[in-house]
Amino acid sequence: MFDALQRGLTRRTLLNRTGLGLLAMGAAEIIYKPVRTLAQAAPSPSEEPSLPPEQKLGWAVVGLGQFATEQIMPSFGECKRSRLVALVSGDRAKAERYARQYGVNPQNIYNYQNYETIRDNPEVDVVYIVLPNGMHAEYTIRGARAGKHVMCEKPMATSVAECQAMIDAARQAGKKLMIAYRAQYEPYNLAAIDLARGPRKELGKLKAIVADHGRIVKPSEPQDRWRIDKKLAGGGSLPDIGIYSLNAARYITGEEPIEVSAMLYSTPNDPRFVEVEENVNFMLRFPSGVLANCTSSYGYSDTKRIQVFGSEGTLELSPATDYYQHRLFVEKGKVREERNIDEKNQFALEIDHLSESIVQNRKPKTPGEEGLQDIRLIQTIYEAARTGRKIQLEPMQPPRNERSV
Repeated sequence: MFDALQRGLTRRTLLNRTGLGLLAMGAAEIIYKPVRTLAQAAPSPSEEPSLPPEQKLGWAVVGLGQFATEQIMPSFGECKRSRLVALVSGDRAKAERYARQYGVNPQNIYNYQNYETIRDNPEVDVVYIVLPNGMHAEYTIRGARAGKHVMCEKPMATSVAECQAMIDAARQAGKKLMIAYRAQYEPYNLAAIDLARGPRKELGKLKAIVADHGRIVKPSEPQDRWRIDKKLAGGGSLPDIGIYSLNAARYITGEEPIEVSAMLYSTPNDPRFVEVEENVNFMLRFPSGVLANCTSSYGYSDTKRIQVFGSEGTLELSPATDYYQHRLFVEKGKVREERNIDEKNQFALEIDHLSESIVQNRKPKTPGEEGLQDIRLIQTIYEAARTGRKIQLEPMQPPRNERSV
């Protein structure tokens, strides 16, 4: 089973790397100012000198799908505190090919059956779980029990119970668990957080957020086959890409929602959506009064957009959660300007963040509790859509991490 899965296992297709043009504006009188540079919202590990190889923490990548091989593994070349030392795959020939490419010792290749023996390899400090959502819990727990720190791709798991079991396993093993929320390490998103709720509060009092994420799911392509299998995916567009809209609403406000409403819709008789949903629209109300309107879809073309509306200005990130290119626009009055920020490798940034957290023995910025909260909210969104009612939530503080500015 694992061999078959792994041959078709990829996390996402390589997204279009070309930037989008300026969005058309309805008001002709809006003035565009020249591009200027916005100071980065948080210090970047990539600005620090690289440690010598023997001082970097050793990482094993678990699952060699397209996302792992085209995004994660190449990013180790830009890491300052981390290096790739091991691979876990159901396809030995494939693993050997990538081991040669990245200089990984062939003795450090594991399969899904002997995965636990990684405990005997002192070169491996961290395992990075890059498998279908339904496999995250099992391989995170097995990795923690093998005495390794764990980075797990999002969504964290397919149920609240699985998330809690993952957190408990890491805690019992005395190991760090971090969820790979790459956007929370990406400079453009950090700048948006700073604009929305940093010391200057350039947008004034926040009023509303609109976040949209969409893509066409194509089961004919290997990287999409597992996405329409509910057991492996846990759901459809909501946990796969709607989680970007959900998580953005939380990190832009720095709050947790107190009310949720939602609707689901799938095209009738479309064989792609027998087990999972196509479209989700959901609204979140936050304690400060901010309303977030969020969407996710497997039925329309590539969209990754976040808009934030304040009493004194608005911002738009589009693309907001791409791999390599982002654009940020800020509008105040009749002046709209594009903020230009140095792009950084967000994968290298998040990988190095966990390595740094391990060395300094501190909780990572996006710990297991962050992933657990999103899964709680995703389940609440499904319940709100199923029942057609607004669901009230108990006020709570954001998970204890470094999400605050």
